[in-house]
Amino acid sequence: MKFLMISSYLPSVLNFRGKLLEAIHAQGFEIHIFAPNLNEFQTELNQLNTLGYQVYEIPMQRTGTNPVQDLKTFTAMYQLMREICPDYVLSYTIKPVIYGTLAAWLAKVPHRFALITGLGYAFQNVETGQRSFFQKMVHRLYAQALKHAHQVFFQNPDDLKLFRQMHLLNQDQSAVVVNGSGVNVQDFDVIDLPKNEQGEVKVSFLLIARLLGDKGIREYAQAARIVKQQYPTVEFHLVGWIDENPSAISQQELETWVAEKILNYWGKLSDVRPAIAASSVYVLPSYREGTPRTVLEAMAMGRAIITTDAPGCRETVIQGENGYLVTVKSVDALVQVMNEFIKCPDLMISMGQASRKLVLNKYDVNRVNTQMMSEMGLRS
Repeated sequence: MKFLMISSYLPSVLNFRGKLLEAIHAQGFEIHIFAPNLNEFQTELNQLNTLGYQVYEIPMQRTGTNPVQDLKTFTAMYQLMREICPDYVLSYTIKPVIYGTLAAWLAKVPHRFALITGLGYAFQNVETGQRSFFQKMVHRLYAQALKHAHQVFFQNPDDLKLFRQMHLLNQDQSAVVVNGSGVNVQDFDVIDLPKNEQGEVKVSFLLIARLLGDKGIREYAQAARIVKQQYPTVEFHLVGWIDENPSAISQQELETWVAEKILNYWGKLSDVRPAIAASSVYVLPSYREGTPRTVLEAMAMGRAIITTDAPGCRETVIQGENGYLVTVKSVDALVQVMNEFIKCPDLMISMGQASRKLVLNKYDVNRVNTQMMSEMGLRS
């Protein structure tokens, strides 16, 4: 039996789906993977090959909108599927879900699954009823593709509700909400909070994300500027990179924050654990998520959370127990809850402990994968 996974970004296969593939492989399945730009990720490619997985190059512009290039993506997927003849296919992120699901249907793959990990730029401001031509086109493609999926996985109930409301998913079509991608609690163990020279818990905030406007990067920087005016020793860390995306911040913005010593910029990290260990509170002021993996990783390491009362984010915080939820795009709300931690450092300890408990009970990767495999009929 053959299981095919389709991704738009090879590093995410191991980082976000590695434990799922491991569990499926343990059931006796051959693992096949489609992804673009393999030459850019030789380390990850070697790791996947070492595990016995077969990885295939597909042409794909992850953020481009060229219909000719997208047709090449679809055609390549279809031709490879006809050659490999997979029994199961699971696609995630926008282009793999759309073109991968349609190609799998045409190639008569018996079991077809789609995972909606987040909505991103194609769904910005859709609640207002104002949709661009590009957005309308993407939504039509989603609707066509998902008709041919046997099961659609969502990472939060708000995204599923929106897809139903927009008729991208038929009311009678099977769909299930899972608790994000989960987190391997063995890899992200509890680390003591950082201390200052006096041996007290250091107040240190951290944000890890692609440097996109809709991740709340600008709000985080503005809040940091305000807080540091009153508390100049408080640290604000930033991990991430400027992505090819219409929502990306500019290099000049980033350089200004660093030059003004508002943010300590770590760059892009393959291992985020040192940055989490150097922080005492994790912050993600995102406008919308699937379920933010970085929040789960910080929770697993015993960190209090500040995030937005937005789809995907709100599920990770029990208000006042393991962190705080703030209004989307509100710098004032961010400043207010940051000041709570500064004035009462014990909150960082108690809320961090609550975060770890919540991860163990709800977001352990093995729990999430067991549910997904059961829904796909892969449990022996």
